[in-house]
Amino acid sequence: MASERKFVKENLRRVLLKEYLMKNTERAGFGGLNIQRTPIGTRITLTVERPGMVIGRKGSAIKDLTDVVENRFGFDNPQIEVEESPNPNLNAQIMAQKLATTLERGWHFRRAGHSTVKRIMDAGARGCQVTISGKLTGQRHRSEKFKEGHIKYSGEPAITCMERGFAIAKKKLGVIGLKVMIMLPTVRLPDEIYINYDSILGKSKETSTPAVQAPTTQAAVATTTPPMPLDEMQDPSESQVKDTKTKEVK
Repeated sequence: MASERKFVKENLRRVLLKEYLMKNTERAGFGGLNIQRTPIGTRITLTVERPGMVIGRKGSAIKDLTDVVENRFGFDNPQIEVEESPNPNLNAQIMAQKLATTLERGWHFRRAGHSTVKRIMDAGARGCQVTISGKLTGQRHRSEKFKEGHIKYSGEPAITCMERGFAIAKKKLGVIGLKVMIMLPTVRLPDEIYINYDSILGKSKETSTPAVQAPTTQAAVATTTPPMPLDEMQDPSESQVKDTKTKEVK
C-alpha cells in the first residue's frame, strides 16, 4: 500500500506542476511538458510557442521559475529546458489555448471551430476534431463537434496516434470546455504497410547481373556478321555508272 500511495503522490505532484506552468506560461503558448528523473536531478522539458517570454531577460524569468519548482513542488535539483514548438498549428494544446482566446474575444463558436480545423488541416495534419462544450447559445449545456480527415476514437491507435489538448474559455454565460484532437502527418497506422522496392530490386540486380551479362556477351559475339571480302566490295560510284549504262542501252 505504501508503494501505491507513493505513485499517487508523485503523479499528483506532476499534475499540479503542469497546471502551474500552464497558467504562468499561457502568454508564451504552452505546448507540453515532459518530466524525467536523472541521477543529477530532475529534467523538465517545456515546449512553448515563444521561448523568449519564458526565459526572460538574461534568464531572470527561468531562474525564478526554477526556484518555485524546487521550493514549492519539492523537485530535487530541477533543470528546466525550454524548446520551441516546430509547428504550433500541429500542437493540440497550443491550438486549444488559441481557440479559447478567440472565444473570449467574442468570436462565434462555429466560426472559431471551423477556422481552427482549417488551420490544423492546412498545416498537414491527417485528421482533427474540435469539441466545444458549454452554454453556447442559451441556458442549456450542449456540445458541438467540428471534424475533418481521419480520426481514431478507440483502441491503441487512439492512444498512440492522437494528440490531445484541453483549454477553458471563460465567458459571461459560464465556462466553455475545449478539446482538440490531432492526428499528425508522421503517424503510421497499424494497417498501413510500406514495401521498400528499391532494396528488393537492388538485391536482385546485384545477384543476377553476373549470370545475365555472360550469355549476352556470348550472344553478341555469335551474332556478329563476318567482314565482307574485298573482291565483293564495290565502289558505289562504279555501280551507279553500270546502272545508268544499262538503262541507256534499253
